[in-house]
Amino acid sequence: MIALYRLGFLALLVLLWMVGAQAVGRNLIPTPGDTLAAALEMIGDGRLAEALAESLAVYLSGFAIAAVVGIASGVAMGMIAPLGRTLDIYAFALAATPRVAFIPLIIVLLGLGLEAKVFIVFLGAVMPVLITTYSGVKAADAELIEMGRSVGAPGRRILLEIVLPGAVPFIVAGLRLGATVGLINTVVAELYTAVSGLGGLLALYGNTFRMAEYFVIVLCLAAIGVVVTEGLRLIESRLDRWRPHP
Repeated sequence: MIALYRLGFLALLVLLWMVGAQAVGRNLIPTPGDTLAAALEMIGDGRLAEALAESLAVYLSGFAIAAVVGIASGVAMGMIAPLGRTLDIYAFALAATPRVAFIPLIIVLLGLGLEAKVFIVFLGAVMPVLITTYSGVKAADAELIEMGRSVGAPGRRILLEIVLPGAVPFIVAGLRLGATVGLINTVVAELYTAVSGLGGLLALYGNTFRMAEYFVIVLCLAAIGVVVTEGLRLIESRLDRWRPHP
């Protein structure tokens, strides 16, 4: 039923898109047909595939590193109370700082290549993962933890069987947020460093008012976001059986 609702809403969006294109003018808002024709042309000559491969390499690399570092750091801060209380203020401060502010320094240190782009994506994606993981670990059921300790369960078992299962919704929420911010930072990285990938095409077509091709890139970025977030939703549903249920 939800799938039907989603398809219906998509049809409504396409209808509004068509109406908007007719009202504003095809030079500013291309019709769905013009956008589809541009997409087929870009697929045919390999432009879209090449740019997509470059952007996915940057995005997935940065997001994967952010996921590992963010989850590990969040768990450590949540399990070791003095560490968490010491570092949480700095984590929140970094999360509130626009990542664009660090780009000149990153370029000076890492140059304009792949490493700089991956680090920019990592820097954007890691904080939502870290903060939500930290919150999830702190929200673990204190009674279950105390019960586990009272029967002599080692810390590793408490972590794996009580703390992490209860923190799964927090962690997945952080991964979704991190995935979204990481995708945005991928485009930012490709604009501020060596202009390439989907971000480079976005700048090229936007500056030359080739709006059909521009819409293709925007829709491609949206599709990547949907695939990643829905994949994380599927992972969460698989992990649900691991969580303790009352």
